[in-house]
Amino acid sequence: MFMYMVIFCVLALFDSSAGQLDKPNILFVLADDLGWAEIGYNNHYVKTPNLDRLASEGVILNQSYVQQSCSPWHLGFCKREYTPHGRGFDRFYGMYLATQDHYTHMEAKGLDLNENGNPDWSKNGTYSTDLYTDKAIEYIQEHDTDKPMFMYLAYPTVHDPLQVPDKYRDMYPEGINENRRIKLGMITSLDDGVQKVVTALQDNGMWNNTLLIFLSDNGGPVNDKYKGNNWPLRGSKKTMFEGGTRVVSFVHGTMLEKTGYVNDGLIHVVDWYPTLLSLVGGIPDSDMDGLNVWATLSKNESSPRTEFVYNIDYTDRFPCAAIRMGDYKLILGKAGNPGSWVPPDEANGTFGNATYTRIKRKDSLLYNIKDDPTERYNLAKQMPDKVEEMSARIRELKVNMVPALDVGIKSRKSSPRHFNNVWSSGWC
Repeated sequence: MFMYMVIFCVLALFDSSAGQLDKPNILFVLADDLGWAEIGYNNHYVKTPNLDRLASEGVILNQSYVQQSCSPWHLGFCKREYTPHGRGFDRFYGMYLATQDHYTHMEAKGLDLNENGNPDWSKNGTYSTDLYTDKAIEYIQEHDTDKPMFMYLAYPTVHDPLQVPDKYRDMYPEGINENRRIKLGMITSLDDGVQKVVTALQDNGMWNNTLLIFLSDNGGPVNDKYKGNNWPLRGSKKTMFEGGTRVVSFVHGTMLEKTGYVNDGLIHVVDWYPTLLSLVGGIPDSDMDGLNVWATLSKNESSPRTEFVYNIDYTDRFPCAAIRMGDYKLILGKAGNPGSWVPPDEANGTFGNATYTRIKRKDSLLYNIKDDPTERYNLAKQMPDKVEEMSARIRELKVNMVPALDVGIKSRKSSPRHFNNVWSSGWC
């Protein structure tokens, strides 16, 4: 499942050997930590004119779900077979870790930037959004247009550290929180970057046969340090609430039979692989977690997905589990903090003040997401039978849970000092 399991913040290219032009090009753009209220069509204070236009011309996916934090995308890099090259990509440019400086591309005294496994020391001072945009354009310009292309463009934006060129920060008023102002500037830089890549596809004669998928990896972190925002959804990155797991997403392309509307079908991140594999003529394995939702995306047919697991985690001191079945969502155990509703700073009180609620770890939380998408009304005490039905399903699925294999980058063997001050594979 190389499409979404490649390490974050990479640019990778897969050239099909088939060569048939009837197969579409696929551009999969993943934004890092982009919150629900951090795109113009969900929050008019955010300046994303290019993404807004692409979304309005395509299909906005209103119930697109992911994990609550950046996992399983972080699959490690200690062995070459874990890296994008080892997972089938022909070309790779990017980083292995997650929080490098957006200008120096350093993390913990090591360079975290390479192309095809070779360190790139030449980009010190180049902002990360520009860096990945330029490399994407280079790959497009060099691409043999007789072959279909898959490009996975996972921007580090808008993940911390909060850094952005002044020209983008200055697009937002000085009166708002400075961290929020920088975050908004990062989002607008992302918007510009995506448009430049689209223009390159147009110039190379590839755009009319390209399917663009855009989504975030999880909700925005809403604390004062990182200043993400998911209004009006509840919660934050790392929580089981909708603000952590329901993300901005849309598709665009001439192969979509119906466009210009908001699609309410359930889609989970595991569905992208079998869907795109089927689109290009492949046959998904019968035991895949994902479902082919192409008819949902392209024709607005009912989604074949009626259930998904938000997470089942019994490795922690405070275990948690959450599941969606139809319109209902059940959270057991640790839902995560903050479990609050936080309006965006830039709205200057338009949406009211933040609302906080205290949740006991042993509480069962049951919500009807169709009627109550912001999760304000816990139905657990009113519907004990539904709680038991969904709890039983969690217990059934828990049996198949595979324990995580985590060697950890804290291993001394991983230190960049062993690899000429570069984060590299080959240490396990």
